[in-house]
Amino acid sequence: MFTGIVEELGEVTAVALAVDSSDARVTIRGAAVTADVAHGDSIAVNGVCLTVVDSESDTFTADLMAETLARTTAKEWTPGTAVNLERSVTPSTRLGGHLVQGHVDGVGTVTARTAHPGYDEISIAVPGDLGRFLAPKGAVAVDGISLTVIDVTDTATGTTFTLGIIPETRSATTMGRRAAGDSCNIEVDVMAKYAQRLLAFRETS
Repeated sequence: MFTGIVEELGEVTAVALAVDSSDARVTIRGAAVTADVAHGDSIAVNGVCLTVVDSESDTFTADLMAETLARTTAKEWTPGTAVNLERSVTPSTRLGGHLVQGHVDGVGTVTARTAHPGYDEISIAVPGDLGRFLAPKGAVAVDGISLTVIDVTDTATGTTFTLGIIPETRSATTMGRRAAGDSCNIEVDVMAKYAQRLLAFRETS
């Protein structure tokens, strides 16, 4: 479990893809998150919960299953890719963002970025099945960053939502580099998923 408060901006240093491209092993540099890392620890990398299988002074290595490669932006990672890093929460951790599981629900696409005094506004399109879990002033994790939805627009082809990116988020995370056409990992609020599941049962009973 995570909070969506990014601890540091890390970097992919190596990607070893299996011969049949079904899985991969990735090595990531991040001095802060590796300071006390141990084998088996969980680290969110751009919102994807990964398990540490090896570590050195300032890097850690994790395995990527075929499912992870198929459903997240991890398939696009190459040496030099910047990634948001967060260690899993502990009982004494401040819950500064919202409850984030590190289980990516889908991949969104940045459709627009507009600069305003004091913040940037970013629009992201998501598949239609994720739109029902998004609401104005609701929470969403984008590349593992806990953010607040400004507005939601539904169309026949899907859903687009907007976010406000303050200077701190812009400088401390990958959101400072996101431009139209870029892909990003989306995890909707887990409470919204439970609510939708309960409503589905009520409608069929």
